[in-house]
Amino acid sequence: MDGLAAPAFLRGAQQKQPNLLLILSDDHTRDHVGCFGNPVIQTPVMNKMAADGMKMDRMFTAAPQCVPSRSALMTGKSPVANRMGRFATPMPPEVKTLPELLRPKNYYTGVCRRYYHLDGVLTPSPLTQRIYDEAEMRTWAKRIDFLHVGGGREQTPVVMNEFLDKAGKKPFFFWVNFSDPHHVWDRNAIPKPHDPAKIPLPAHLPDLPGMRDDLARYYDEIARADDELGMVLGVLEKRGLAENTLVIFMGDNGHAFPHGKGSLYDPGLNVPCVARWPGKIKPGSTSSNLLSGEDVTPTFLEAAGLRGTREMSGKSFLPLLTGSASYQPRKHIFAARLPHGNSNYTAQTKASTFDLSRCARSGSHKLIWNYTPYQEYSPVDSANDAGWKEMVAAHQAGKLPAAIDKAYFTRPRPVVELFDLDKDPSELNNVAGLPEYSQVEEELKVALQEKMVRDYDFLPPPFNEAGAPPARAGQRK
Repeated sequence: MDGLAAPAFLRGAQQKQPNLLLILSDDHTRDHVGCFGNPVIQTPVMNKMAADGMKMDRMFTAAPQCVPSRSALMTGKSPVANRMGRFATPMPPEVKTLPELLRPKNYYTGVCRRYYHLDGVLTPSPLTQRIYDEAEMRTWAKRIDFLHVGGGREQTPVVMNEFLDKAGKKPFFFWVNFSDPHHVWDRNAIPKPHDPAKIPLPAHLPDLPGMRDDLARYYDEIARADDELGMVLGVLEKRGLAENTLVIFMGDNGHAFPHGKGSLYDPGLNVPCVARWPGKIKPGSTSSNLLSGEDVTPTFLEAAGLRGTREMSGKSFLPLLTGSASYQPRKHIFAARLPHGNSNYTAQTKASTFDLSRCARSGSHKLIWNYTPYQEYSPVDSANDAGWKEMVAAHQAGKLPAAIDKAYFTRPRPVVELFDLDKDPSELNNVAGLPEYSQVEEELKVALQEKMVRDYDFLPPPFNEAGAPPARAGQRK
């Protein structure tokens, strides 16, 4: 890895190497935080963190699922490039991760709380365990200095203090993983549960009693995650570490509702993201720039005065955080839908478990390419909850709004979807193939083709790879 000139605020003998803290909520869509415009959800700590730092409206994870998304967060590369498509796949040993890349700067590194998903199945079958052992596939104990998996939320400050005691005077990188608001949603999560009647319904979900109740329980878990965030930030304050710590809080992927987790629509990818670094990030600032989960590792590396590897497709947004004119915004973000969970494939397998798709998104449009359109749709994790069951019943009775019914019950689904996000932010009106969108459709196909080729993607790209090349992006045929 090449060296990088230290940012201006790190220069000089008196400046300390900054501490780096990544905090992930689990299955958390951007719209479900007060500071991102939600009028009823109880998130005072997240709101305060945004007031003290920068909130990023357009942070998109590299996948709408835990394992592939987190692999991008830790490497600066897509899950496809990392070969992290299956939940049972440990991180390949040759893929370098953020903790390893921080070693030249003498960082003490660690991971804690909910399973971090990058070392294979937590409790594998005897067969898979034998393979792991024989091939020495589990490598994270060698990649970091401190590993503590599991335990309840009340253990978070205890484990964090243990980590900081061991770090001593070294700069540190710590990755804290919350269980909330991952399904199953706990009704008795907080002292003042959310009122289902007051929950704002997004346009892609029908207004049904079960859906409202599911969302209320989900909101309760977000409020509980907010309290846990307060615990983590409180430890920094008590130990006098807040001033010299860059903290990034974000979701690992979107909510486990239809159109969310497991899908490439915005509710599955667009997560809350807030960064705080006293004296370096302007309090109360907001960014609407496109950001990717691939960008997190390069950002932390630049804060530490390091540069990522050539293979990284992510780009640092540290200049954006610190107000530097050197920041070059992204034109597109990309994401991949890959298999979900650890089940084998059968004739009854639904899209919740196995589905393959890719997307390219600009600031105003999104292209989705569905490679398994015949898979029957079912939401990830929540198919047995009241909301989806009532949706199925309403569909069978012909009582769902037409746009919602078409979105979830069309089979086969379209291979190509294109959405005009300014006119249709809920992504319910597919405009692929319409003449007035031909130029933007081609531009996004070219962008997706480039991403897939560069990432060594195993799926066919939008255009044939032999014969005459397509027109360049921005040119009409």
